[in-house]
Parts: sequence; C-alpha cells; structure tokens
Amino acid sequence: MTQERALELFNEAGVLLEGHFKLTSGRHSNRYLQCAKIFQNTKYSEELCAALAEKYKSEGVEIVIGPAMGAVQMAYEVSRALGCENFFTERGEDGKMTLRRGFAVTPGQRILVVEDVVTTGGSVREVIELIRKSGGVVAGVGSIVDRTGGKIDFGVPYQAVVSLEVESWEPQDCPLCKAGAPAPVKPGSRKS
Repeated sequence: MTQERALELFNEAGVLLEGHFKLTSGRHSNRYLQCAKIFQNTKYSEELCAALAEKYKSEGVEIVIGPAMGAVQMAYEVSRALGCENFFTERGEDGKMTLRRGFAVTPGQRILVVEDVVTTGGSVREVIELIRKSGGVVAGVGSIVDRTGGKIDFGVPYQAVVSLEVESWEPQDCPLCKAGAPAPVKPGSRKS
C-alpha cells in the first residue's frame, strides 16, 4: 500500500483532526490522528491492517498483541490477515500493562506487537517488556501510523503503514497555549 492510498483512506474515514490536542504522552499537538475511526468500518481496517500484516508474513508470527484500547481491534484484524491468534494487554490496578483474561505467552512464541499510532512508543515498550518477561520473542512492532517520521527505535524490526512527522511540544513549549488557545482536547483512550 502506498502512503498516498493510506492517506486517502484516512481522509475518507475522518482520521486526521486539526485543533489543539493533548496526546497520551502528555505532549501537545495541532494535529491528531483518530485511528479509532479506521475501525468503525471494516473496509478501512481490513485494507490497512492487511497492508501491515504483509510486512510480517514471513516472520513466523504466532500471536499479535496490541495494548488496549487503541490496538484491540487492530490486533484482531492483523492476526486475521496473518492467520494466527491475537491478544491484548490492559493496564492493571498498578497502571502497568498486563495480560489478563487467560491470555498467556509461552516461552519462545514469536509475537508481533501492534499499535494504531506511535508517538513516543511508551505503550509499545511496556508490551515488549511484558512479552520478554514471559519468555516470548518479539518478532517486530507494527503500526498504522508512525508519528516520528521513522526516528523511533524499538530494538526490533518496526514497520508502519504510514510514516508522518507530526509536530508536538511539551506543554510549557506549546505555541498554541502561548497564543491563548482554548485548553487542549484529550481524544485518546488513556486518562493521563
């Protein structure tokens, strides 16, 4: 899939939002990619997730794992394209990623970690650590969108359907805040 085709799907689905946003990382941005809109309609999710799965089809992936909430449906759709199982992680009472609901990684299993949008990679790094502590092998990381423009390194192969460098700032450096814009909106799934 070309970047142009992916952006066409984003526009059609209403994924790219403009305004003043607070990202999960705590940073502020004037653009937000609401990838949840991709999963409202299977015509978008199937095509985008199949394009990502294609990048890992020869990696022997046995399980696709995505952090809740943003990557639950994505993990399912990518695993469907790869013909394997899928799990999701969620935050425990301590705020850390955990496997629950009977999901378990067997030592040696090859796992693909997926995330809808990667900005700082914090959630992905937590899932990687959880998999490694369980004895699993991280075959790679995949996302619909890489907001770093290819600058992030997870120490394993990383592929994205679309790579964009979307500007973001620490709250104290945000030009929108300095210009007196209304408070940023937090459209993501995480409370902090």
